[in-house]
Amino acid sequence: MTLTNIQGLEYNSHIRALLSAAARKAALLMKNVIEMFGSMVFNDCVMQARLPKQAYKQVQRSIKLGERLDGETAEVVANAMKDWALEKGATHFTHWFQPMTGITAEKHDSFIAPSDNGRIIMEFSGKELIQGEPDASSFPTGGLRATFEARGYTTWDPTSYAFIKDNVLCIPTAFCSYGGEALDKKTPLLRSMEALNRQGLRILRLFGNTDVTAVKTTVGPEQEYFLIDKSIYEKRKDIMYTGRTLFGAQPPKGQELDDHYYGTIKPRVAAFMEELDEELWKLGVLAKTEHNEVAPAQHELAPIYTTTNIAADHNQITMELMQKLARKYDMVCLLHEKPFAGVNGSGKHNNWSMTTDTGLNLLEPGETPYENAQFLLLLCAVLQAVDDYQDMLRISVASAANDHRLGAAEAPPAIISVFLGEELEEILEAIENDTPYGGKEKEQIKVGVHVLPKFARDATDRNRTSPFAFTGNKFEFRMLGSSMSISGANVVLNTAVAESLRKYADILENADNFETSLHELIRSVIKKHKRIIFNGNGYGDEWISQAASRGLKNFRTTVDCVPYYLDIKNVDLFARHRVYSEIELAARYKMKLDNYCKVIRIEAQTMQEMVWQDILPAASAYSKKLSDTALSKAQLGIDNSFEKEQAAKVSELMSETVTNVKALAAAAESADEYSENYTRASVFRDKVLPAQEALRRSVDGLEQNTAKQFWPYPTYGDILFSVQ
Repeated sequence: MTLTNIQGLEYNSHIRALLSAAARKAALLMKNVIEMFGSMVFNDCVMQARLPKQAYKQVQRSIKLGERLDGETAEVVANAMKDWALEKGATHFTHWFQPMTGITAEKHDSFIAPSDNGRIIMEFSGKELIQGEPDASSFPTGGLRATFEARGYTTWDPTSYAFIKDNVLCIPTAFCSYGGEALDKKTPLLRSMEALNRQGLRILRLFGNTDVTAVKTTVGPEQEYFLIDKSIYEKRKDIMYTGRTLFGAQPPKGQELDDHYYGTIKPRVAAFMEELDEELWKLGVLAKTEHNEVAPAQHELAPIYTTTNIAADHNQITMELMQKLARKYDMVCLLHEKPFAGVNGSGKHNNWSMTTDTGLNLLEPGETPYENAQFLLLLCAVLQAVDDYQDMLRISVASAANDHRLGAAEAPPAIISVFLGEELEEILEAIENDTPYGGKEKEQIKVGVHVLPKFARDATDRNRTSPFAFTGNKFEFRMLGSSMSISGANVVLNTAVAESLRKYADILENADNFETSLHELIRSVIKKHKRIIFNGNGYGDEWISQAASRGLKNFRTTVDCVPYYLDIKNVDLFARHRVYSEIELAARYKMKLDNYCKVIRIEAQTMQEMVWQDILPAASAYSKKLSDTALSKAQLGIDNSFEKEQAAKVSELMSETVTNVKALAAAAESADEYSENYTRASVFRDKVLPAQEALRRSVDGLEQNTAKQFWPYPTYGDILFSVQ
């Protein structure tokens, strides 16, 4: 038996052992889910049990009202948190934060402190709980601070519970500079939530609702991802360096048969999903639904919605655990938005709504005239927000990776529009025109007087081509990329809706006749912003021209939309609601463009390395084999037309590849000659990306004409069908 066979048996034995262990564990798992859920979280139940009543009340006030904990209470909380963490096996703590890299960051400090007798004690102070000071010198800042200015501060976010991960107590925190500028994703998100809360309460008070003390946004982000075999991954430099394939001819079978979507989940994947659920449940993540997605090797996990900042934290945990646990099952989890050409990419559907602390979903039609008037006003607020700030919503989902996905007949187009469904759109038209609604019972609708005609929550089919779809009691923002933090998109959405509500409250608070003013306000908003409503096929070419005639923006790439960060209306929006300062916006403009350039630069360098070191030598070896065989056949008088024709074809493609790889190198060098961010990014878009595409075409042609034993990399077929 060969070494390869022995290794194969060991590998299969390892996988079988994992699957068998998973099956045994499954029987016990369901019995323990209730006890397991949140067992590694310092949540409300734990605090109630471990904190003195007065300390617990102060923590709750801090969570609900944003009040800062006094030093004495902070010490009590820190001590209780430490004791709990030690009982759970933790030895270290970290301020867990989300810098502008889009992933999480952590610095581990142990609980140990020296004692007088030469031994140690375990300590954790209130000061250590509330504030940390990690070295911030190497995080992206967009010029908010110089590299030599290393000081940055992390501040505890008490609304997101601390948790234990890998024996480390993780304390969710915000991250800011010495001067107070936000250096992270969380700080602006918390600011935007507070902005919407302020304006939402103003609106509810106008409708006589005095019980509500907080308006919150909730999100349930559906996470798509790919799973491929680890041994295959390790043979593809492009996936290892960039997260996606830069070369690869299409296999005979892709997703054409739709046989993977909702199909039977393969045992290794099922075992991974089961353990992922278990680990997420321990951390209080409401993992709910898993299934196969459309493309081979593609899957999805959907959680139950929760408060937006907590949902953002949970999604970061989810992505981290997906990548960690996949390797345990000899797989690799790919979160890139477009890892493979020719099959669907991966997104993250952001299901967004507004709720109150009394449990009311504000995007749910009500039972009384006033409840429905309130629903219509809030619906209009979202429509106006999306229309007024199309540019910022597009920026919030922009990246070099997501540009490959948006508008590719698998994801929403780059044009922002809102899907409401025919029935709700007809109701809005009836209100706008003061005409009878043509439902089952025709009646003229006067806002604040009549109950809305009953319409089914699922009265129309879901429009998967819409980037922003109303789905009954929430909006589904479908443009987010799979690797992205959900914070950026929700910052924009929260702030834009808060601005609509601010304008409405200013008008209605000064109205002589509330009902008349409300009716006219809703009519005027519908009339002005109905252009953003589109229930048709967002993939069709006719929509592009129709959207242009409506005055809607079409930003096809990141470089097209990013300058709108600095548009005066956007600067004013975020400054008015104290979400971003002008300096913070300018920094994000720079960081977005800088990241775009770096991503494409890495891809260009990776392609060059693969071509020069592996692909051309492999093709040359195959060409030599063909030539030698042709010569041998000629000497024997045997027909050698295949070898001659194939050698000529391979040689031609090699020459084309050499020309294209040199052109790519020249294009990348020309981009690097520019120091100004926008100009450099424009060159990467206009010169480097087309050069990459040209090189890919010639290399993919080589792959299709080179014998498999000579080709240096696993093919698309090998990768997409690698997990059995």
